[in-house]
Amino acid sequence: MSHLVFSFRSFTRNFTVLVVFFISCMSSSQAWGQQSTDAFHSIVLQVKGVGCNEDVKSIAANVEKLWGVVKCKPLKRGATTKFEVDFDPGATSKQEIYTAVENTPGCKDPKQRPYKVKNKDL
Repeated sequence: MSHLVFSFRSFTRNFTVLVVFFISCMSSSQAWGQQSTDAFHSIVLQVKGVGCNEDVKSIAANVEKLWGVVKCKPLKRGATTKFEVDFDPGATSKQEIYTAVENTPGCKDPKQRPYKVKNKDL
């Protein structure tokens, strides 16, 4: 019987330590998440030369390859297409984002670079 009591006490102590550890990890990861989202900036790019849906997808994919870019989402499609880009300015710059857009291969001719950022705000 004493062996059973000892095992139960050991289990209870280990379980309590595990629960406390889990709770502390959860609260610290939430705090880290709050700090990291505060560091992100959002810009809206106006891009000329976008002709089709594949152009939009290619530009978004090329920008999202950059380190520090969280998302590149098209807002308004047309002769000038708007993209919203969320990024960490500590990891990438606006200039790198502009360059990624303008270096995206064209949909019709991959040798061309037809896209131009209209509102370069450095």
